[in-house]
Amino acid sequence: MPPLSWNVNEIFYSVQGEGRHSGMPAVFLRLSGCSMGCSFCDTTYAFANGTPMNSLQILVELAKYPCKTVVVTGGEPTEQNLTALIGVLKSAGHIVHLETNGARDCDVSQADFICVSPKKNVSEKMLQKADIIKLVIGQNTDLKEIEKYYAYENEHTTLYFQPESNLQENIDLCLTLVKQHPSARLSVQLHKLLHVK
Repeated sequence: MPPLSWNVNEIFYSVQGEGRHSGMPAVFLRLSGCSMGCSFCDTTYAFANGTPMNSLQILVELAKYPCKTVVVTGGEPTEQNLTALIGVLKSAGHIVHLETNGARDCDVSQADFICVSPKKNVSEKMLQKADIIKLVIGQNTDLKEIEKYYAYENEHTTLYFQPESNLQENIDLCLTLVKQHPSARLSVQLHKLLHVK
């Protein structure tokens, strides 16, 4: 039986720029492919470009960095064999953070941290598994529509408002939303403010 492989867009070492772990060093494992194709996506280059890598190749690449936290992102990770990938990473001693749009439900029980950022559609089961639900907010966002995510907040799951493209008008809108809904948090794209990858 041939070894499992994943289509990988890039692996790089940086700091987490969004959400609860903003500012924390992490190795980013960006998988290729996303069928959702959102117009405001800032990683459209990961929609198609990628290199097949097996588990050994991925682990060798990750071992080049001093950090054990790996952020599995995309593209959309759930469009590949994510459960097996998380298992490989955990078996090698990595702390696994997942970033997904949550459209596809899959077994992510071994992941240490799950960020679901809903877009055109989202699985209720994935929302229930999320540590954070990150809502990208822009001028065209239906603000009444996002209120449905308030029901998923609990002692485990926190809601984050993130301004689309860090535009000032979107930051202002997110600040208003956070002040109106104080159990939520603000997430700005720190890496863009710092001009780092």
